[in-house]
Amino acid sequence: MVEQRGESGDEDAEPGFDERLARLEEIVTVLEGGGLALEPSIERYREGVELLKSCRDLLGGYRKQVEELTRDAEAGLTPYAGDPDVSAGDGQD
Repeated sequence: MVEQRGESGDEDAEPGFDERLARLEEIVTVLEGGGLALEPSIERYREGVELLKSCRDLLGGYRKQVEELTRDAEAGLTPYAGDPDVSAGDGQD
């Protein structure tokens, strides 16, 4: 099984999607609380924007993986030529 980044326990590994999303939620909670001064608020906001971008990038990559896996799975379901279980009226070539 392939390990996702951030799950290996390696301190230098980038955080995974779940860790990034959790941090983003923390930032939103802090910013909504309104207890920060302007400069720290801007820093948190900037961090949140970067986390949002990275989460979107990760989701895009996962989406592509799912699409590829789905295509592979559907290709594996294509009956072979001469399959006796497929009737001639099923539209299969």
